[in-house]
Amino acid sequence: MKRVIGIDLGTSNSCVAVLDGATAQVIGNRGGYKTTPSMVAVTETGRKLVGHIAKRQAITNAENTVYAAKRLIGRKFNSPQVMSAVRHASYRIVEGPHGEARIALRSEILSVPEISALILQELKIVAEDFLGEPVEQAVITVPAYFNDNQRQATKDAGLIAGLDVIRIVNEPTAAAISYGTSQREGTTVAVYDFGGGTFDVSILELGKGGVFKVLGTAGDTFLGGEDVDERLVDWLVAEFEAEHKVDLRSDRMARQRLKDAAEKAKCELSSVSSTELNLPFIISNERGEALHLQRSLSRAKLEELTADLIDRSIDICLDALSDAGLEKGDLDDVLLVGGMTRMPAIQRKITEVFGREPNRSVHPDECVAIGAAMHGASLVGAEKKPLVLLDVTPLSLGIMTHGGGFDELVPANTTVPTSRVKSFTTSRDGQTRMSIIVQQVAKDREGERELLGEFALEGISSKAKGAVVVDVSFAIDANGIVAVEASEQASGKKAAITVEASSGLTKPEIQEMQKSAAHAMDERRHGEAIESERQAAQSLVGEVERLLENLRSSAGDSSVLGATMAGIEAVLSQAKLLTDGRDPSKLKALLPQLERAAQMLRSLGN
Repeated sequence: MKRVIGIDLGTSNSCVAVLDGATAQVIGNRGGYKTTPSMVAVTETGRKLVGHIAKRQAITNAENTVYAAKRLIGRKFNSPQVMSAVRHASYRIVEGPHGEARIALRSEILSVPEISALILQELKIVAEDFLGEPVEQAVITVPAYFNDNQRQATKDAGLIAGLDVIRIVNEPTAAAISYGTSQREGTTVAVYDFGGGTFDVSILELGKGGVFKVLGTAGDTFLGGEDVDERLVDWLVAEFEAEHKVDLRSDRMARQRLKDAAEKAKCELSSVSSTELNLPFIISNERGEALHLQRSLSRAKLEELTADLIDRSIDICLDALSDAGLEKGDLDDVLLVGGMTRMPAIQRKITEVFGREPNRSVHPDECVAIGAAMHGASLVGAEKKPLVLLDVTPLSLGIMTHGGGFDELVPANTTVPTSRVKSFTTSRDGQTRMSIIVQQVAKDREGERELLGEFALEGISSKAKGAVVVDVSFAIDANGIVAVEASEQASGKKAAITVEASSGLTKPEIQEMQKSAAHAMDERRHGEAIESERQAAQSLVGEVERLLENLRSSAGDSSVLGATMAGIEAVLSQAKLLTDGRDPSKLKALLPQLERAAQMLRSLGN
């Protein structure tokens, strides 16, 4: 049976897990890290870097290094969230051909799903190296409050990366799976998920037979650790400008150094009460003098700068509880998920508001990927324990009414699958056509409605006196696919649409990106093989040189040994010329000779 990997495609870091035997485990990458930075960069030569290697060069290549792309995925360029990112990001965000946000990296304009696909490809390679076999299927997690277009964009990223995404699962739900398999039936848990770029809270009930029922969910897809970092950056910029009359945001490299320092300081302040930020030669003034930034930052100051962000997350929690029809005392546990939950102020606030210590039994960075892997295994029958998810629609669904209003048909937090019907009347006598505009909207954000689809009911009875009644029905299946039908009551005339969410990419574009990504992966694997051979040759060259030197000092003037060493020196000299990587085929052919030379010298040395 083929393996299904679980992927937590995070804003700051991503993680991949797989069911190995009876246990799901996170797969470490080649550097030994359990998580991979969600960063992509393009070098001067056009080479694409992903993960840790991209993060290491972010300061010197700030304009061409992408971070927090998840905050842009599935969004229109002119949305408030993208406009905010345009003002703060060190890389360039531009408008795509379909009005969506895209990213300019050197001479390329890449869609956000393409950026995400590069990260997913990296995780796919990590999984394949660990399993020793190709990986084709994946369950990928998304914030519970992602809309349909953001979910589709994430699925498209998986397709571009060469993955069959068999299910998109909400991050808090995946975390609950990793926590709940060992919990008693009837447990009600709130999953507080404060990640790098998004915040979610879901209230779940762990039922009989491995049933995970979501009772309510709420969130903010633009609230996370990135905002905490930005508050620190704003503070540092203001302090520096007050002292030196220089705006650090005017320099992209300085801005990236600030962001990097802010992130490190934030992490350090989870375990210490104060830390130092020291950035020498960060910028020059008008006279060409090098300026340095040095500031002491206390945990208390960090908490002061970010208190309103934490309060926002608590308000969202209370909304989710209210929507689920529960009180704080009805909860058996509050589960902490996401890197930001290491912040002592968040832990204190949770304890204060809910009247209980939060549960820290799951790893905040790994539990989402583990839950996704467990769910993936259950979908293909590899997990013996039954696992059933009963999820909800995070956002309200409805149609635009005459005059631009919104009429809700499916409220947020409705368990799916579901169906709803509502009757509408034509707005004027003799009207023969009714447009049905399907929209999705977050609670208390009617001004940010998302268009999901549009169709028309034609041929309405024009002879009817007065208004004509039209029934509009919504049906949502277990996969979240929305079908909408309109029918005239009198005549039975019907029109319908299956709403297909859009990532901002057309099918031909996705297919072309798939081909390009597959080719890039082949080239990358080939390049990695060459690099591995080059490193092996360098290691052998060093060993042979050392063994030769030892042998010369101990062998004397033996003519037999002299001839042997002359032959080895010839191979060594040729290998040293080829380790620059310019002729990998010749180096590969020479490797066996170099290995034999090393073996011979080892035996002579003994």
